[in-house]
Amino acid sequence: MGTLVVIPARLGAMRLPRKPLRLLSGLPLIVRVWQRISQMNLADAVVVATDDESVASVVRQEGAECVMTSDKHTSGTERVAEVAAQPRFKGYKTIVNVQGDEPFIGPGAVRGAAELVSSGTFPLGTAASHASKEILDTASLVKVVVADDGRAMYFSRAPIPYLRDQADRARLAQRTLQHIGVYAYSREALREWVSLPPHPLEEIERLEQLRPLAAGLPIGVAITNEAPASGIDTEEDLAHANERWDAFMTGAVTNAG
Repeated sequence: MGTLVVIPARLGAMRLPRKPLRLLSGLPLIVRVWQRISQMNLADAVVVATDDESVASVVRQEGAECVMTSDKHTSGTERVAEVAAQPRFKGYKTIVNVQGDEPFIGPGAVRGAAELVSSGTFPLGTAASHASKEILDTASLVKVVVADDGRAMYFSRAPIPYLRDQADRARLAQRTLQHIGVYAYSREALREWVSLPPHPLEEIERLEQLRPLAAGLPIGVAITNEAPASGIDTEEDLAHANERWDAFMTGAVTNAG
């Protein structure tokens, strides 16, 4: 078998309480993300992973497969690894983690990250899109610098690359990349990732991908022309998402057709 997509859903978000169950255009957010990924037809299986029965009940009512996982995990990758290790999922070669608060993620990002791994190019894959320089001063938006071979050099909430000389503004426009919250793993790389201890850079930036990067595991970055995905972390984010959801889905269906 080929690709398994796991959507981790944790109920304990602080800034947006009970986030997976909050409504986006009439359905729980986690259901919308599952629908979005399922409609892309990019994976051989799509499952939701959670530690809460209320989330499991809601997604199962909508027809999604759901796996109950430990409530001790500290990251989405740890939750995904628990699912991937179950006997019924051991046949999948490529594992993809799509965050449960990313309903606007595009198929190019998911496909691109998965193909970097399924092709054997990198043991780990993620995605990014070109963005305006305004994101450089927004700590909630993660930036990535990519080497010429497509490998991630560093992820940060800080403004990277930093514009030291205004004469290089045109070059900066081509190098300003916003990270998109999707990860693909080979089975071996996923096991190695979760076996590593937390790294100081990861803890300082609050970015879990810095753990394998600091340990020397290469992460490939698929660059997509899709608009940067908008995660949902606050009440304001949710209100904005509800305002744009119907138009977004109409456009997604039109583009797919």
